[in-house]
Amino acid sequence: MPQWRELRNREAVIELNKSPPLLVVEVVSESTKTVDYRAKRVEYNVLNIPEYWIVDPLTNKVTVFTLIEELYEPVEFFGTDRIQSQIFPKLELTVEQVLSAED
Repeated sequence: MPQWRELRNREAVIELNKSPPLLVVEVVSESTKTVDYRAKRVEYNVLNIPEYWIVDPLTNKVTVFTLIEELYEPVEFFGTDRIQSQIFPKLELTVEQVLSAED
């Protein structure tokens, strides 16, 4: 876990001069919901990140944003819905599993 210790105290971990990650996952809190739902879409588009998720425990949903022709297309998943990822099509996770994950 040395990599985690190195990254956990940094606010931004995606650098412009590096290849973009395939997937970014944001977890919404009351204080970050506006940034997560609005500003991040623009930032990740500029970085050309193919897919990002917003895990929202405030509304019990996961929204998957997929970059299609330079725009993000959102799809919302709730409860026992299996989260569908273009990047990881064999992923077998439900919203309930993500929201109930323990530390």
